[in-house]
Order: sequence, then structure tokens, then C-alpha cells
Amino acid sequence: MTESATDLVDAALFDRDRLDPESPYQRSGPAWGAIISLSFGTFGLVTAEFLPASVLTPLAHDLRITTGTAGQALTAAAIVAAISAPIIAIVTKRLDRRVVIWAMTLLLILSNVLAEVAGSLPVLLAARVVLGISLGGFWSISAALAMRLVPSHLMPRAMSVILTGVSVASVCAAPIGAYVGDIWGWRASFKVAAIVSAVALLVQLVTIPPLPPIEVRRFRSPLDVAKNPAMKVAVLVVLLVASGHFASFAYIRAFLESVPALDKKSIPLVFLAFGTAGVFGNLAGAFLTKHSLKAVAALPPLLIAVAAVSLLTM
Repeated sequence: MTESATDLVDAALFDRDRLDPESPYQRSGPAWGAIISLSFGTFGLVTAEFLPASVLTPLAHDLRITTGTAGQALTAAAIVAAISAPIIAIVTKRLDRRVVIWAMTLLLILSNVLAEVAGSLPVLLAARVVLGISLGGFWSISAALAMRLVPSHLMPRAMSVILTGVSVASVCAAPIGAYVGDIWGWRASFKVAAIVSAVALLVQLVTIPPLPPIEVRRFRSPLDVAKNPAMKVAVLVVLLVASGHFASFAYIRAFLESVPALDKKSIPLVFLAFGTAGVFGNLAGAFLTKHSLKAVAALPPLLIAVAAVSLLTM
């Protein structure tokens, strides 16, 4: 969910010259290897973002904290990502874009390693703060980066490839994390996530070409952007929907173990069904966008509310 808000930060804060075939910043041919490496990055980010939910109860038991407290690990990453996205876009505006991506992926690896060795709640939260910085930084420049890696007519295809990492992680990350955590312990899940992130970094080091910063014509502060009435509504809607999503998803495992009392073998299957439904939801959203933007905006929060009420009545 984090990418929904931060993808627009770079465009909102900076006015840049339009990239066209004659621009020195526009590639004549696509760098598909670099695009695929960004897809690996999104897979690693989404995996790390939601991994605590799949191992919440064993993690809480091992750290001797409540599941409610452990669930704040997801909240911490989301809040830091929202705050860091515009800050990183501003601070790194004069840096080579590939260096920024490398740094964000390196922070992703560090966050997983810290989470794996965490022996207390403060260390776990520190790991999630590092992840939040990585999330905010990556999503704040990813769309603009894709524009630099492929010709303009291939931009939709490039973004679909990058976001494939989100779809795959949505389906696979939570059930695999729960399965690995139940067999080898919750720390093993973060170790696997760290390895996946390291592979993503290696691919990025090999495939992403030099991407010098584009000269900024005019800078607009986040406060200036916030004065736009449409932006205010958009941010509020994203905030509410994301809050509902995180609140429901963070404690799914604890709910499944207590109310329907599912065994450990069944929980990964529920996560798999959840992720698969999310992919179909994305496809439905793409279809509805062509017909009614209002429906696309209204249906997700409505469905979250219906699901929450249904669970409360069980």
C-alpha cells in the first residue's frame, strides 16, 4: 500500500523538463535488465513490509511482548515511509539515481538482518524504521526512474514489469514466510528475505546504468503541494484506506489462531488465498478505472469495512 502515496512524490515536488526522444535523459532503447532489477527490488520491499504479519505470534512470544505490540512493527515501517518519501526525494535530488536505488536496497538488506537478530522490541522497531526509509526512498523515485530507463512509449509496460514484483510478493511472501517460520522459526523468514534482497542488489549493480540527476527547474515544498484541494482529498483517502488495510492485515495470524483456531498448516493457505485475491483485485481495479474512477476509489474501503464487520460477527 505504501507505493500508492509515494509514487507521486517526485512529480509533485519537482517540475522537470518533459522527456522526449531528443532529450539527453531519454534512452533510445529500453534497459529491460534494469527494469527487471527494480521488479526484484519491489518484491523484496513488499516481502519485508508484510513479513511480520505472517510470523506475528511466534515473534511476539519469542520477544516476550503482546501480539498488539508486535503488530506495531508494520505501523512503524509505514509511518516512516510516509515521512521519509518527500525528504529523500529532496535530499537526493543531486545524486545519481542508481546510487539512490542501491542505497535503498542496501537499507532493505540491513533492515532484514536487524529483524533477524532482534532480541528485543527496540531492535525490531529500529529494523522497521530502516525499512520505512528504504520503502519511502524507493517508491518516491521509482516511476521517474522507469522514465529514464525506457522510451516513453514503453513506459506503461515498464511500470507493469516493476509492479509485477508487488503482485508476486502479495501472493507468495506471506504464505512462504508463515511456512518457513513454522518450520525453522520466524528469524529464518527474515534471513530468507535478506538473501532475496541481496540478490536484488547484485542484479541492480550489474544492470542499472548511470543516471545523473535531471536539473530541477522549480522546487515546490510539500506544504505548497498540500494546498491543492484535490491533493488533500487524495492523501486523506489513501491514509484512511491504508490504515484500514494495515489494521486488518497485521493481526490476521493472531485472529486465525484464536477465533477459527486454525492449525499451523492451514494458516499459510489462508495467506495464499488473501494474496491471490489481492492480485484479482488489482486486475479488477485496472478494468474499473476505464469505466468509473469513483467506483475504484469507493470499492476498496467498502470491501475492507464489510470484511471487518463479517469477522467481528464470527
